[in-house]
Amino acid sequence: MTTPQISTRFTELVGVQYPIVQTGMGWVSGPGLTAATANAGGLGIIASATMTFNELEAAVKKTKSLTDKPFGVNIRADATDAKERIDLLIRENVKVASFALAPKKDLIAKLKDNGVVVIPSIGAAKHAVKVASWGADAVIVQGGEGGGHTGGVATTLLLPSVIDALGDGGIPVVAAGGFFDGRGLAAALSYGAEGIAMGTRFLLTSDSAVPDSVKQEYLARGLQDTTVSRKVDGMPHRVLNTELVDALEKSSYAKGLAAAAKNATEFKAMTGMKWSTLVRDGLAMKKASDRTWQQIIMAGNTPMLLKAGLVEGNTKAGVLASGQVVGMIDDLPSCSELIERIMTQAAERIDAMSRLRG
Repeated sequence: MTTPQISTRFTELVGVQYPIVQTGMGWVSGPGLTAATANAGGLGIIASATMTFNELEAAVKKTKSLTDKPFGVNIRADATDAKERIDLLIRENVKVASFALAPKKDLIAKLKDNGVVVIPSIGAAKHAVKVASWGADAVIVQGGEGGGHTGGVATTLLLPSVIDALGDGGIPVVAAGGFFDGRGLAAALSYGAEGIAMGTRFLLTSDSAVPDSVKQEYLARGLQDTTVSRKVDGMPHRVLNTELVDALEKSSYAKGLAAAAKNATEFKAMTGMKWSTLVRDGLAMKKASDRTWQQIIMAGNTPMLLKAGLVEGNTKAGVLASGQVVGMIDDLPSCSELIERIMTQAAERIDAMSRLRG
């Protein structure tokens, strides 16, 4: 059976077959998953925030050895070595640079001048307008249903507000937060989006390197089994309900900071970073966002808690980022099977809607 084709401005922009993005998830989106998504016709994105520069360079080269299709890399715009990482993307001819925090105009211009497509993730219409004025090529819009760092506005309201703010002929918008099947893709397209991005759904594939025991933990969960916690790193973070998360939610301010300091020390040892680099990263993060110093310190929690859960499989000592969509997922298809299923179902829904006009 031939997989239905749906072309949008987004697929043309990044050179992929289908309007489906696998988001950059720390400790999850490595070369294997990224290449599998790319080979299946979607846009896979390597998550680099938990990688050293050398690890990122190795990951890019490994991905290129596994696929000849376009893929992307997610970069922290406030990282002290962001410029070096951008140079790496340019040197290795990576197609897409995605960002959680939008890069400044000069970095966007440098990427675009060298043929790299720039796609920031945003959580408000005003931010979409700003990055568009700076030269961003497209945006990913994540609603509150999404996993990891998230906002409080549902995708069904955030998405149209962004599309309206950008106006006719605005840059392409990719919708994220709550998507897992072809019905969601059809719905996003009907709103005016030009594709969908998914994290949890790609985490729960056979191509994902997350331990099988952890995947089963996800599959056993329902729609009510996630929490938006500020005790992980001081920012709203949607995660699976676990004993650890419950304990974090009940923990005191002082205990939370002590745990964050311990985790920051472990992260420093794991990556080989100098204390001066950690301090510079903290200052850059403070300058680039409206985070408090408490939130900056607590940011040390995130990589280590996620690593314990998603890499080491220790759900009692780790945190499992998850979208609410986890309650709608009950299988572990390959990326190829998943994308084919989504495209087939989306085409069926679009055809069914067209018949409503008689």
